[in-house]
Amino acid sequence: MTLTQRDNVLTTGEAIEYLKISKPTFLRYIHLGRIKATKAGRGWRVLQSELYRFLKGEMDKGEWNDDRGEREQDSFYCGEI
Repeated sequence: MTLTQRDNVLTTGEAIEYLKISKPTFLRYIHLGRIKATKAGRGWRVLQSELYRFLKGEMDKGEWNDDRGEREQDSFYCGEI
């Protein structure tokens, strides 16, 4: 990413409006690892490019546990919902 390109950081409210989903659904997707986000105070912050990746249906290789259909927890997810 060059200096002229910026990836917007969105709040929980901005993210759910962008995705057109409910807050509980957004939080569940974070908990399951479908959306990578960072806990900031009482809310969450997520990059707009991450939401774009989520909408395109992309996943990193090896993220999903085939037996349960859940993502293996990684170091990006922190905190509880």
